[in-house]
Amino acid sequence: MNAIKKRLEDTLEKIDTTLDAPLDIAALATAAACSRFHFQRQFSAFVGMGVADYQRLMRFRRAGLQLAFRHETPITEVAFNAHYENLESFSRAFKRVFGQSPSAFRKLPDWSRWQETYQPILDLKGEIMRNVELSAEEVRIVTFEETLVASLEHRGPPAQIPASVRKFIAWRKDFGTPPSKSATYNLFYDDPKTAPAEAFRFGICCKVERPVEKNTFGVETGIIPGGRCAVFRHRGPLENADDAIREFYKDWLPASGETLRDFPLFVERVSFFPDVAEHEAITDIYLPLQQ
Repeated sequence: MNAIKKRLEDTLEKIDTTLDAPLDIAALATAAACSRFHFQRQFSAFVGMGVADYQRLMRFRRAGLQLAFRHETPITEVAFNAHYENLESFSRAFKRVFGQSPSAFRKLPDWSRWQETYQPILDLKGEIMRNVELSAEEVRIVTFEETLVASLEHRGPPAQIPASVRKFIAWRKDFGTPPSKSATYNLFYDDPKTAPAEAFRFGICCKVERPVEKNTFGVETGIIPGGRCAVFRHRGPLENADDAIREFYKDWLPASGETLRDFPLFVERVSFFPDVAEHEAITDIYLPLQQ
């Protein structure tokens, strides 16, 4: 079973990293070390859908995030990026999956429907695909400089974080702090796996040069305090960093002899999906330490 899951992991990774390439069933079967006569049946038995349907759904995931968070990208361009020749066919297919047209989704996404669509797939991939293990050599001790930030605190179910992110992006556009000019941070106040959904907190921040003016978005001035931190760089979807973060606490911290500071784990999003391919995303993960 482990050998089969490893081959399936290789297959999923190959599809995920070549979303813009035509499906090559023979190459995927080779990656899965499986006869092409059996490959698609084995894939659908594990994943719950065919290879083409999986690729289409991953393309729709990218398209949905572009619609929700990149309003400067025309819907026709989103459709083309999703490999549809015209907007009409893209709109029909998108609505079948999400119950909303692309324009309606761009205006007010139904994140509950989105969660229902993708969370089972992400959970399955989390079970199948190996999370990158953390090695002590990857961890650096740095002095993080105190950073003035604009901060929006999300409170409530983790599934609704995208709605808060949209609100923060709208503020960033008004305030003139795009990711290209201002570092992006997230504060992990709570563990979504253990905190009650209604009490869950998550910080969405970006670096600013002056205090935040009063606004209708709920964005306030905050500070990420300076001090010693342990940091490691994660490549790929942040969801795949769970095991490495656990090892950060469970293995690296006791072996290091360090003591934690009274500030939550936080990350800097160096580059992120959908601006780059999901496997090319880079996140620096910081663990605050006492002096």
